[in-house]
Amino acid sequence: MNKESKILITGGTGSFGSTMLDYLRGVDVAEIRVFSRDEKKQEDLRLKYKDPKINFVIGDVRDKNSINNAMKGIDFVFQAAALKQVPSCEFYPMEAVKTNVLGSENVLEAAISNEVKRLVVLSTDKAVYPINTMGMTKALMEKIAISKARDPRLSDYGGIFTATRYGNVMASRGSIIPLFVEQAKNNRPMTITDPEMTRFMMSLPQSVDLVMHAFENGEPGDTFVQKSPAATILTLAETIRDMFNSKSELKIIGPRHGEKLYEVLCGREEMVKAEDQGKFFRIPADLRDMNYTKFRNEHSNSSVDFEEYNSHNTKRLNHQELKELLATLKYIQAEL
Repeated sequence: MNKESKILITGGTGSFGSTMLDYLRGVDVAEIRVFSRDEKKQEDLRLKYKDPKINFVIGDVRDKNSINNAMKGIDFVFQAAALKQVPSCEFYPMEAVKTNVLGSENVLEAAISNEVKRLVVLSTDKAVYPINTMGMTKALMEKIAISKARDPRLSDYGGIFTATRYGNVMASRGSIIPLFVEQAKNNRPMTITDPEMTRFMMSLPQSVDLVMHAFENGEPGDTFVQKSPAATILTLAETIRDMFNSKSELKIIGPRHGEKLYEVLCGREEMVKAEDQGKFFRIPADLRDMNYTKFRNEHSNSSVDFEEYNSHNTKRLNHQELKELLATLKYIQAEL
């Protein structure tokens, strides 16, 4: 990026998009274009920042024309537009398909048509061995992004498309932490799906770190995963209850539609070829063509020797460690 760069954030008024916008305001660029359907949130951000280099565009990734028009003159794209709530995607699966699959394809195609230099798509741990609609549609989005990354039109002008995949972002819109905080502050029962259910714990600034690592270091079709600690839902509920000195009871309600006991950030088959970069795993794309007889598979049947990277086998946070991590969140600080 440089002072002449023009950047587009799709889904730019969501939790990640707003955090990315905060980050990019500290970078010397020519324009940050925020694309979303939410005119109220766009107006709130416009009034909050009053920054002439931020331009807001109302549109929908489902509409090819609106995203293509928004892409004119853009150098770099962060594709964060998505339906992300697991239960709502379970009840309305075709809506998830329209946004997460077809909408993402529209973004990627518009980026190629407008010769975008670099594009990063945002995916989720739920895309690995998916059992719910949200994960399935995000998995398809990843496949489309990798397919587009090998498109010869990109090589014509040197474009690079990459993907990132991360776990639950703490205190993001619609996530469990704001619900637990609201329940604890009002001494209402704290609703736990399964006490042994684990989830990765990642902050919004860390999600930006992951995306920028992919942006700066990615090769065509790469997928990047950030190593993260995890905690059980029970530990999370108990820790929040203690932090807010709440008398709330813990009420087990059972898993919601489409929920897993644990999430996977990197599957066994991916760990075979994953490159350990310290804080991150880089999963290179398989960029062979379909003439398989020309190639020798060096990793045939070797995935059985590798363990997936999931929220059950990563570092497990205890109450004190989780409390210290939660205390760093601006949301928790404000609520306390």
